[in-house]
Amino acid sequence: MTFELTKEYLEHIQATIEAHDDATLRAEMEELYPADISGILYELDTESAKYLLALLDRKLGAEILTNLEEIDRKEFLQSFTSQELTNYIDEMDSDDAVDILNEQPIQTREEVIALLQDREQARFIVDLLHYDEDVAGGLMQKELIKININLTVNECIEEIRQQAENVENVYVVYVVDNTDTLQGIVSLKRVVLARTHTRIVDILEKDVVFVETYRPVQEVAEVMRRYDLDSVPVVNVQGRLLGRITIDDVVDVITEQAELDIQAIAGITGDVEEEDDTVWKLVGARLPWLIAGAIGSLMAATVINTFSSQLSKIAALAAFIPIVGSTGGNVGIQTSSLIVQSLAEKSGLSATVGQRLAKMVLVAAINGLIIGFLAGSYCLLIGEPRLVPVVALALLAVVLLASFMGTVTPIILNRFGINPAVASGPFITTANDLIGIGVYFMIATLLLKL
Repeated sequence: MTFELTKEYLEHIQATIEAHDDATLRAEMEELYPADISGILYELDTESAKYLLALLDRKLGAEILTNLEEIDRKEFLQSFTSQELTNYIDEMDSDDAVDILNEQPIQTREEVIALLQDREQARFIVDLLHYDEDVAGGLMQKELIKININLTVNECIEEIRQQAENVENVYVVYVVDNTDTLQGIVSLKRVVLARTHTRIVDILEKDVVFVETYRPVQEVAEVMRRYDLDSVPVVNVQGRLLGRITIDDVVDVITEQAELDIQAIAGITGDVEEEDDTVWKLVGARLPWLIAGAIGSLMAATVINTFSSQLSKIAALAAFIPIVGSTGGNVGIQTSSLIVQSLAEKSGLSATVGQRLAKMVLVAAINGLIIGFLAGSYCLLIGEPRLVPVVALALLAVVLLASFMGTVTPIILNRFGINPAVASGPFITTANDLIGIGVYFMIATLLLKL
């Protein structure tokens, strides 16, 4: 059953904390998932949240901390001593521990590493701290199960039993040689079904997908999506097995990238959140594209003013300015969104620029003819038959030009290493408004001889 945090339940938890009714609090929290408890902590003040967390099992508390948003977690952990933080770090996977330690001051980070009881965990953390967070090395965890290629199945099972104590999720067993160079993988199913004296080398899957430590996290996510992997091994340039990346870590990367793309499409620069960031940071994130849009609109107004004499002769021309501008903007966004989506798939068999343009022209022509016919019919209804060819032809031209812009702009930006999602927002809308209005008045001037 899905948990819903209500105001009444939150007040009940707060009252129970103030009454120091620890038994009731533990019983209440036992019914919830770690993510649900994290949601409760967001609503409590720091002192109450820390009190509640301290009542829970440390393993559970560690999982709750990893579920918190980075900004909130960093602020929350400022109230913890190095020893208190160490108690939770000891229970985390190495990748989650590194994420949290990277948020702390250098002194706190060093103290926590020195206080860790599990020295192997401390060594794992020190190894991972060397990697940037946006590459595979910074995303991987050191906890995994690896066996030597020379073992038998019976010996492999014993190794799994010993190593699995420190590994939360076991997807596959990684096979290495005497130098820790990755040789392949063995599924748990094969290990269970094989005879006890069978050698691992005889049931080994040598065709294994892996990533190097320097690969960008977006490439890692794409590899795991393409090959439908639950986990992927990480190796260094010599092929030595260093760690693994699991699907839950990749989901976080995909979610974060999707949020950035949505913000880019909406014309928001930087990674911002409505609830957590300051007013000035939110203003700074939104203002650049708003200014660009305002400048574009002022330029469109200048174009309209240039054709003021034509408007004074046929005032009805002004009635169709909104549909010309909005149609161009909508078509541009639709087209660019589809192009951005296809670019994200990065298929080696994807269409060439010429093929994309040819398909775009056909689709745009059909849409433009239909929209032009509808708008031309409306001209007849309002008693302006002379505007039928002007409006119909202008809309056809606008749809074609907007589709061209929506196709070419993301491709060009992608070629220069710029996020093509930027092209799906205010840039396309503003550009197409300006072009559309200019084309509309030029066609009107030519056909009506104004």
